[in-house]
Amino acid sequence: MSRDHQLSFGSGQVVAGSAAPEYRGSQNRINPEESLVSALAACHMLSFLTIVEKKRLVLLRYRDRATAELGRNEEGQTAITRITLNPEVELAALLSEEELAKLHALAHKHCFIANSLAKEIAIEIAPRQRR
Repeated sequence: MSRDHQLSFGSGQVVAGSAAPEYRGSQNRINPEESLVSALAACHMLSFLTIVEKKRLVLLRYRDRATAELGRNEEGQTAITRITLNPEVELAALLSEEELAKLHALAHKHCFIANSLAKEIAIEIAPRQRR
């Protein structure tokens, strides 16, 4: 039985979805695990952009290579147990590692996706600044 499906959004966008290949899905379609990780990464990025803008910093570039780990939760069920965000930013002004970490901590605090997942998934943020 095919795991392929369509995800339709209120904006009119349609995305081709499937299960992960390990679960008999199509490799060329987005799977639920990727959707979850991308939603968290996008939410964090948008929160970060808002904070940077409010602080009147100039962001030149933002890229994230978010990853997830599949494991077992406390009930022994298969679950995403860790998501790691790896945002790399380039700002017009060079910040200290501490200042950058504070901006990302604030973005994490205000990300409603992270707030929804916080008790279920360990979320790690490993920011880097491009120089």
